[in-house]
Amino acid sequence: MTTTTTLRELNGFDETPPSLADSTLILVDYQNTYVGGVMELEGWQAALDSAAALLARARQAGAHVIHVVNDGGEGTPYDIRAEIGRIHPSVAPAEGEPVVVKKVPNAFVDTELGEHVDAAGHKDVVVIGFMTHMCVLFTVEGAFLRGNRATVVADACATRPLAAAGTRLGARQIHHAALATVGDLYGIVVESGASLS
Repeated sequence: MTTTTTLRELNGFDETPPSLADSTLILVDYQNTYVGGVMELEGWQAALDSAAALLARARQAGAHVIHVVNDGGEGTPYDIRAEIGRIHPSVAPAEGEPVVVKKVPNAFVDTELGEHVDAAGHKDVVVIGFMTHMCVLFTVEGAFLRGNRATVVADACATRPLAAAGTRLGARQIHHAALATVGDLYGIVVESGASLS
């Protein structure tokens, strides 16, 4: 028998989506490397459009905004010193919005992200970005483990196809599997930013 009861339900966690004004918005790895070339993601444009709209609403609501980038080093697809590793202009940081540089998928590891989140003073964090199955998922896990209440906005995230045990999995499958993992324990998943007041 198949069940859809989540670990969140079993633990009695609150599933109410947060308000933007009472949250910290964390934008993860919206870097140019994901919009073309070897790392191009399926659905990146729609995800960026959703992210830009949510970012504008968050700023208007007075939410704290934190940007995260991955630095893979010079000459890599994640070289933050080169155009390929820079944040896409549609979600570029505004003056005063911190940019956290990470080197592993969980953006809280060996960075100042936790300090920025704590300084903002909100338990709720809204996490959006690239790639759903990697840095978004592991950053949400990191938020959960440190006691934050995380929410992921599904249509502001994207990923790419992968293969496992000889089976090719489409980007949509990978995206939804990652969101299911989040929703099972680590955080709330909403389809779009419209769910956040």
